[in-house]
Amino acid sequence: MTNSTHPSTSAPALPRFDSLDPATGELLASWPVDDERSVTEAVDRARVAAQWWADLGFDGRRERMLAWKGVVVRRIRQLAYQVHRENGKPVDDAILEIVLAVDHIHWAAKHARRELGPRTVRPSLLSINQQAWLEYLPYGVVGVIGPWNYPVFTPVGSIAYALAAGNAVVFKPSEFTPGVGAWLVDAFAQVVPEQPVLQLVTGAADTGAALCSAGVDKLAFTGSASTGRKVMAACAPSLTPVLIECGGKDALIVDADADLDAAADAAAWGAMSNAGQTCVGVERVYVVDSVHDAFLERLVAKVAGLRPGSDADASYGPITMPSQLSVISRHIEGALALGARAVVGGTGSVHPPYIDPVVLVDVPADAPAMTEETFGPTVTVTRVRDGDEAVDQANASSYGLGSAVFSKARGMELARKMRSGMTSVNSAVAFATVPALPFGGVGDSGFGRIHGADGLREFSHAKAITRQRFASLLPLTTFDRKPSSVDLLVKVMTAVHGRRRGWSHD
Repeated sequence: MTNSTHPSTSAPALPRFDSLDPATGELLASWPVDDERSVTEAVDRARVAAQWWADLGFDGRRERMLAWKGVVVRRIRQLAYQVHRENGKPVDDAILEIVLAVDHIHWAAKHARRELGPRTVRPSLLSINQQAWLEYLPYGVVGVIGPWNYPVFTPVGSIAYALAAGNAVVFKPSEFTPGVGAWLVDAFAQVVPEQPVLQLVTGAADTGAALCSAGVDKLAFTGSASTGRKVMAACAPSLTPVLIECGGKDALIVDADADLDAAADAAAWGAMSNAGQTCVGVERVYVVDSVHDAFLERLVAKVAGLRPGSDADASYGPITMPSQLSVISRHIEGALALGARAVVGGTGSVHPPYIDPVVLVDVPADAPAMTEETFGPTVTVTRVRDGDEAVDQANASSYGLGSAVFSKARGMELARKMRSGMTSVNSAVAFATVPALPFGGVGDSGFGRIHGADGLREFSHAKAITRQRFASLLPLTTFDRKPSSVDLLVKVMTAVHGRRRGWSHD
């Protein structure tokens, strides 16, 4: 896999950084650290490519995006192995991630015309002489800063929808997974060789900052809340609109009538898969008192046999980002120091680059393990009086990304009360598998949406058009307006909108 971001050979050579296997520390590849000049050049190239791409229209873009999807599917194991090498997750989990991304590429390409194309809008009584249309037009050039934990699925959620809407994209993958980003860009170039519609820039924070200030028309960021605030600040001087997805502290509620086996299985997967490095992973579980012990027994049985590693039989992989190890350790140690109990694992579970599963109970509500994103294979289980108390405690968080509810009678009721952008009932993370549903959060989890019709519109702006069909029978927007016209207007509006209601006292 080669990085073809820099076509000019006359420019000074850029410094480079290394991509390492998180499980072994093995050097995988060396990549350019794109600076302000090279990032700006990429955006300038994208500006030309964006016009060409937009001019293809919905059908032309759809054809090429479906061809890109085909390349990804036919070479899925190759890409999965690249994910395994750079991120560390098992190959089979990488395949699952890629399959979900393929589904989103397909949905975005197929539905862009229906969701964004021109449509007529019915005028009101005041504008009866007008024809009205609404359509959604591409911004132009979209910058995408992707994460390392789901280096295919998450950035594709922005890239595919931005492309389908008619934008060119400049993509900066995480410095931990640049090879995955290059793979996606190169695969796209195979089916769209005419123009650099999807380009790669590589590097760490400075490269991301350069992308924010390089003149993109919109920027989509996935990462921590602290970095998200820096991205917003960097985009503010140019009023560049941003989409921010900043992780979460997702809660799972187990009501008294829940299927406990299904709930325990979902909690185990949601908390431990990908070594817990999932923005919509389960970090907090609230269980109604009457079923708490039975649920905990099932969860412990599910989790106790899991094993991290880099071999084919491992349940999950290493902690990808070394600095996260200290955060996870601090959360475990802090909870135990405050009186929590570890019913699975404990402080000895941390043996870099791996962390064995940890299940904590009796964790104080103000402990960092309950309030901060842990992003590791740990989960807290809290006993509550009923489903309503569970919702109250789940909502007592600055985050609000995903959530889950297990309940037979009150599942939908409790789900609607959850302060989160997404909730699954009687499953975990299922909302991410439905391409038509928007994905995003509230509060410290960010704002804006990828996926679905909302995701397509996130990367386009509304364009309203009216065309006068005949002269107004009641000319009002003219300096030649007659007082009689205003009098007639008041009479008409009173007849249509001024009827008294039962509670009116005027």
